[in-house]
Amino acid sequence: MDAMNGLIILLKVPGMTSHDATSAVRRLCGGVKAGHAGTLDPGAAGVLPVLLGKGTRLLPYLPEEKSYRAEMTLGIVTDTGDAAGDTVAVNETAVTAKQLAEAFAAHLGAIWQEPPMTSAVRIGGRRLYELARRGEEIDRPLRQVFIKEMHIRSAWPKNVDIFGMGARVLFDVTCSSGTYIRTLCADIGKALGCGAHMSFLLRTAAAGFRLEQAVTLEELSDAAEERRLHKYLIPLDGALQHYPQVRLNTAMAEDLRCGRPLYLKQPAAGAGLLRAYDMTGRFLALIKPGPEPDCWVTERYFGM
Repeated sequence: MDAMNGLIILLKVPGMTSHDATSAVRRLCGGVKAGHAGTLDPGAAGVLPVLLGKGTRLLPYLPEEKSYRAEMTLGIVTDTGDAAGDTVAVNETAVTAKQLAEAFAAHLGAIWQEPPMTSAVRIGGRRLYELARRGEEIDRPLRQVFIKEMHIRSAWPKNVDIFGMGARVLFDVTCSSGTYIRTLCADIGKALGCGAHMSFLLRTAAAGFRLEQAVTLEELSDAAEERRLHKYLIPLDGALQHYPQVRLNTAMAEDLRCGRPLYLKQPAAGAGLLRAYDMTGRFLALIKPGPEPDCWVTERYFGM
């Protein structure tokens, strides 16, 4: 099999960890080095970008924004914040549609979250979920995240203005990397005075890729048997389209390969990273402004 360098956008199913899903893709791709961009909870489904070969170098440069479709259930609080946990509180306080809309609006923009004990965050060198499995709970420092937008899509029961215990709210959210949707649901429930937990989660976009671009493990397995895995492989620069590009002449491409600075006049002043290509259209590197005017240096080299 030819070298697999790039990304595969996996549709992760509920019931498997992101690590296990990535390992399954790695095996299908002949054991190539692999990693994933953005952990999805085992019970969640959706977009999981799997980075392969040189694609593992892309992680710091991928768009961080993520989108989800989630469901929250009102009046029932669990110890994990989602439906997999044990119920720790039940509240029959009813809320109006207006209160619901106001609570969602109040959680837009920059907010603070406490990472759940079931998360993979490390504190003192230990992952929180490892501590949670041993029955330990520790103080977790608050982290600021950004909720770009949220839209309530539907709520059950239908055609009512007041929602009591067990009512479900389906909503879409676009947010910064590191946002915990289960925590968002719990915090909205707390603000409403009734409590809530996340009862469903589907990631609809990550790293600039959307759900309709994702492929299942079954489809990858069939493609591996038929030796057409490259059909699903997104090239390295396919994940970097949010950066402008520049074409280098032969001499400049050689300078880049040798680690020498480049002098380019065409990029706009103050530009950030650029995608650099040789004259044949082959993607070579990400370059960044250097210490002198019109000077550019290598940020990350992807060529051979």
